[in-house]
Amino acid sequence: MATLVDNYEQQYAVLTADITAKISRIAIVNGSEKRGLIQDVDRQVEEAQELLEQMELEVRGMSGTARDRLRGRVESHRAELKRLTQEFQSAKRSKDDGNEEGLDESWDTSITIDQRRRLLDNSDRVERTGRNIQNGYRMILETEEIGSQVLKDLHDQRETIQRTRGRLRETDAELGRGSRLLSGMIFRALQQRIALAMVALVLIIAACFVIYYSFKSKG
Repeated sequence: MATLVDNYEQQYAVLTADITAKISRIAIVNGSEKRGLIQDVDRQVEEAQELLEQMELEVRGMSGTARDRLRGRVESHRAELKRLTQEFQSAKRSKDDGNEEGLDESWDTSITIDQRRRLLDNSDRVERTGRNIQNGYRMILETEEIGSQVLKDLHDQRETIQRTRGRLRETDAELGRGSRLLSGMIFRALQQRIALAMVALVLIIAACFVIYYSFKSKG
């Protein structure tokens, strides 16, 4: 959620920097260009207010020190937007009053210098925000590259495991055939031993009969 608030703050910083730049131009242009700038700033001020409302909604869903810290930042942004709105109204009035009543040139110059200073400050902030966005994008690309490599490694490991599993199945099948073959050989060996035992028994019995009848005939 804090990341979402950070994204809102980045959008807000870019938006207020553009508003500041346009306010400084409103005081020095006329006609349709001025009307176009005024319409743009009106729309952008509304967008900035909507961003602040979104930030406030996100902050309300938080708890602990993070909520207090972000709430202070949102209040600071709202105070900044209020100041920009006042400058915007002043810029709209200053040009009209200057055309009708002829405002003092040094006063206009001081306003322009102050606006330029704020514009430079906001430009620096936008530049820092841009660098942060670029760094974040680079980190995302690096993370994506690492993730792709991890997925590739996992895919290779999966293929290795599948090949090993296939070899294990083949080994099990060979062991099964060998076991059946060995069981058959043992069974045949037992059959042969039984047959030999029976033959030996028959021979012993026959010998006993021969000996018996031999002694009987002598007696």
